[in-house]
Amino acid sequence: MSNYKPTIGLEIHAELKTESKMFCGCPNKSDETEPNKNTCPVCLGHPGVLPTINREAVRSVIKLGLAVGGTIPPKAKFDRKNYFYPDLPKGYQISQYDEPLVLGGLLKGVRIRRVHLEEDTGTLVHDDKENISLVSYNRSSAPLMELVTEPDITSGEQAAEFAMELQRILRYLNVSNADMEKGEMRVEANISVSKDKNLGTKVEVKNLNSFRSVRDAITHELKRQVEAIESGEKIRQETRGWNEVSRLTKSQRFKEEAHDYRYLPEPDLPPLIHDQKELEELKREIPELPETKRKRFMEEFKLNEEQANVITEDRYIAEYFEEVISEMEENADPKLVCNYVTSDLKGLLNEKKIDIRETKATPERIADLLTMITTNEIGSRVAKDVLVKVFETGGDPHEIVKSEGLSQVSDEASLRKTIEKIINENQKAVEDYKKGKGNALQFLIGKTMAELKGRANPDIAKKLFEEFLSK
Repeated sequence: MSNYKPTIGLEIHAELKTESKMFCGCPNKSDETEPNKNTCPVCLGHPGVLPTINREAVRSVIKLGLAVGGTIPPKAKFDRKNYFYPDLPKGYQISQYDEPLVLGGLLKGVRIRRVHLEEDTGTLVHDDKENISLVSYNRSSAPLMELVTEPDITSGEQAAEFAMELQRILRYLNVSNADMEKGEMRVEANISVSKDKNLGTKVEVKNLNSFRSVRDAITHELKRQVEAIESGEKIRQETRGWNEVSRLTKSQRFKEEAHDYRYLPEPDLPPLIHDQKELEELKREIPELPETKRKRFMEEFKLNEEQANVITEDRYIAEYFEEVISEMEENADPKLVCNYVTSDLKGLLNEKKIDIRETKATPERIADLLTMITTNEIGSRVAKDVLVKVFETGGDPHEIVKSEGLSQVSDEASLRKTIEKIINENQKAVEDYKKGKGNALQFLIGKTMAELKGRANPDIAKKLFEEFLSK
């Protein structure tokens, strides 16, 4: 493999989260289960109907283009991509050919060739028992963004990282949910290998429905092509599908010549002339993007790379994190906040299947709770229990702690009685401690915490144990 140069380019489609479809007023609901419910004469391709442009979809693609540093040409237009397939009722797809919305750009060191806007197709459902195929046009004419990279990628790992970062940006911009499991983001890879500067024969790989699939399919296909060349086989231009079960690519069809889609300008839609004032407005709407936010969090809050990656995965969780820190003021401990938000709070959100914007546990409440930890009013074990109550009720953590008697016991006189009791009941641990077994002390402190239901101040408990056991 080291003697071969891998060349990989990606084509990534993402469904845009507009209220209506691309060229008609039907609801844009990709999760609709009733077949052909969200359809009309326009998205069913009836003769004589005229499409209208969804302006919000156009704005969404331009925002993505600006976010990746692309150029927005002053004019763009739509074209008809002509081919026949049952899920394409008009016999052509409205797409963009030579004048897309976005040209150029850069993401994760990979050059972007273009980003364009098109309509999605319908959905085919195959019934093997009845030997029939059915089609639903609920998805037909839904707005679809396609991003095409230059062939700058050299590994499956790099391709997966690129796709993950694009997903984050789409979500930060709030233009697409980009959930690969739901088909809201679809990746295709064009892969070749060669021993010299000339490009090898390109193979297209489809059915990449997860980031793991992107990584593994490309890694496998590179290995397959090298092994084929080494054994004297000629690589043919073809489309291959990734099989999730066998973890192999399988040939679907050969493409000895590039398909001629006979692109023609769409006569029923006017060109898109971009207003400079609107472009400036869209620039202002772009939030701080994931990579910039990660770097800032590492510098400003001293988070490590892993913490910064986790907290910035979701734009709204990152904003929540900053709000909590702001509310805590001088008591703020960014790493503590990060751990509670990304672990405990996120776990509760996942359990209830809700977004952080829907939680009753406001940043103010969580700031109060975590301040009680940093000021030694409660311990971390009690804090986790209080967090659940705050999450469920939105209640004041101070009131919850007070009403349930959960304040941390830091009074030495009170702790001494409990510690004496623990020592008397756990003589073996005492002997182990005196023999130099370090975990014996932690065992005794744990017993104290259990006795006081997590309310003992562990630092003071440790100090008192050391005093008692040194006698």
